[in-house]
Amino acid sequence: MKKFDGFPPGKLNTVMIPALFFTDVLPLIDDLAELKLTLYCFRALHQIEGEYRYLRRVDFVRDVALMDALAAIESDDAADTEALLDAAIARAVERGTLLHAEVALDSGAEQLYFLNTVRGRSAISQIQAGHWKSVAGERPIDILPERPNIYRLYENNIGMLTPMISDALKDAERTYPATWIEEAVEIAVKANKRSWRYIEAILKRWETEGKNRGIDGGHSEQNGERYVSGKYADFIES
Repeated sequence: MKKFDGFPPGKLNTVMIPALFFTDVLPLIDDLAELKLTLYCFRALHQIEGEYRYLRRVDFVRDVALMDALAAIESDDAADTEALLDAAIARAVERGTLLHAEVALDSGAEQLYFLNTVRGRSAISQIQAGHWKSVAGERPIDILPERPNIYRLYENNIGMLTPMISDALKDAERTYPATWIEEAVEIAVKANKRSWRYIEAILKRWETEGKNRGIDGGHSEQNGERYVSGKYADFIES
């Protein structure tokens, strides 16, 4: 048995592992390969930047420390070690510690693995909804951020929800594209006209006159006034 010499003095790199892992997950793991793989995932994902962090099978295989740790369980044969790796991944996914998604790329199907966290679950939902894009580089896909729902968008930018406003937002969500609503809110904020009536007037004008008619791309207060001038002006609070 090779002995460990102990942690050296001074500042050491650390890896965040939720306390819940030790109380709720660790007692369930009855396979050494699965345990080693799970601990590796915490370290590897901690080192990746970005809102949505994932691992691929190739990431596991390329990690010398992980593959050596798995080889120490049964065999030094590379094929046996990779079989052990695949079994450990499958067990972690079945247990729910890892989440799995498959995406179709030009190079073939790619298997992605996420920790079962809030962001991991969000990433899976985004992939299932098709909200991702293929990119060049070490990370083969970018997962697009979730759009805020219309109620959160309103509360974050305009004000407190009331039952009447909630009903109006629900109707708007059924009537207009989400991108229209987001852009109308942005115009209202930049024009400092934070009211639903102002936003609704913009949406109605786009619906009747065409969204891109005469728009120069700017969102200044002057542009905001132009959107709600004319027949809607009497309904807008200054």
